[in-house]
Parts: sequence; structure tokens; C-alpha cells
Amino acid sequence: MSGQPVAAAQIIIAVVPIVGILMAGVLIFFYLFWRNKQIICQIQTKTYIPIKFNLSGFCLISGILLLMIGSVLTALFSVIDGVSYVLLGGLVPLSCGIGLLAYYFISSRAGKEKAKDD
Repeated sequence: MSGQPVAAAQIIIAVVPIVGILMAGVLIFFYLFWRNKQIICQIQTKTYIPIKFNLSGFCLISGILLLMIGSVLTALFSVIDGVSYVLLGGLVPLSCGIGLLAYYFISSRAGKEKAKDD
């Protein structure tokens, strides 16, 4: 072999991510389908209790995690490659984290002002 990749290996490497994405899609579809059927049965038997989702807590935790991951990746990529398109791999989670934290602080401040007015 003179350094040429084997055609079968290239095909397998190309097919594995496609199969993984398809299998994940099938799993997500059936989870949502069966969860919907379960909720419908609970509503019919009057045993359904809706789940309360804490959006502000989710935004705070995700924002902190994305901010930390994004700052580390941004610093690492800037040291390794300097300013290039690779730096976007760190800037995207960093900006998402900043956005989520900004939403958390704005919504918590608005909630405090609304509670003060009442």
C-alpha cells in the first residue's frame, strides 16, 4: 500500500455518522410518540400533573456552563491558531452563554420590578 486509503474504509467512515443520526432521529421520534400517548392516557384518566419547568434556572445553569466552555475554547484556539475561523468554535458557545446570562438577569430584574409594583 502506498498510503492510499482503502475505498471500503472511506465508505464506512462516511456511512457511520449518517446511520447514527438516523438512529437518533428514530429514537427521538418514538420517545415523543410514546410520551404523547402516555400524556393523553393520563389526561383521560385525570391523573395528569403538568411538569413545571424553571426557565430562569435553566438559563442560569446553561449560561454559566456555556460561558465557561466558550471562554476556555476561545483562549485555547486563539493560542493555538491565532485569529482565524477556528476561533468561532469557542466564540459561538461563549456568545450563547453571554446571551443566556443576559436573559436571566433581565428577566429576574423584570420579575422583581413586577413584584414591587404589585
